[in-house]
Amino acid sequence: MRSLSFEWRPIIAMILFIICWEVAVRAFQIKEWFLPAPSAIFKEARDVLPTFMPHFNASLSLAIFGFIIGVSIGLLIAMALHVIPGVRRTIFPFIILSQNVPVIVLAPLLVIWFGFGFLPKLIIIVIACFFPVAISTLGGLQETDRELMHYMKMMGATNRQLLWKLQFPHALPSIFSGLKIAATYSVMATIISEWLGAQEGIGVYMTLALSSYRTTRVFVAIIIAMLLSLAFFGAILLLEKWFIRGHKEEQS
Repeated sequence: MRSLSFEWRPIIAMILFIICWEVAVRAFQIKEWFLPAPSAIFKEARDVLPTFMPHFNASLSLAIFGFIIGVSIGLLIAMALHVIPGVRRTIFPFIILSQNVPVIVLAPLLVIWFGFGFLPKLIIIVIACFFPVAISTLGGLQETDRELMHYMKMMGATNRQLLWKLQFPHALPSIFSGLKIAATYSVMATIISEWLGAQEGIGVYMTLALSSYRTTRVFVAIIIAMLLSLAFFGAILLLEKWFIRGHKEEQS
């Protein structure tokens, strides 16, 4: 009963927040162009759903594709930095610097170099996703129990066996922490990348709504982007439970 009530608390809090929002807009007679009520946003979402779906599908495919590539690069970089210490000392500062370049500065340069096509948008998403995965994976690999490492070396385990049978499974919680961060970053980076000049996407829809002062549609795009981020996060959370449970069963 206690766990059930704890799980329902965020939902109850969200419902209360929406009710207060609706009451405040109606009580203070706030104009819809300034702050629409939740009921107006829901009605607008229902009306524009057919025209919004192509934008949603474009953003969804771009976010998934960029997330997969960014995660793959992050895992490969973390493995290389862990296995080859010389590479870690050489490359790690550049990885940190890659996250210190503002996207608002990088985006126009990518357009100049690669045009308005698919590639510059993909690069922005990959840059946003690979860093948390690389850092969390590297940290998890380096925090492996030293006693277990010593015992496996005494048993004659090779470096490859140490990596895949001990260090990588031990780093799974850290890896999934990075994956959950990257999953939410992928949606945000997708919307930012679509501001570069895409023809479809949630970012494009949001820009068009802003330019025409249709605030209700802007909120529709924001809420759907938030729900998409939550869906990505939930999918990674389910994968984490499945992998961690399978690993524990294998160990037992």
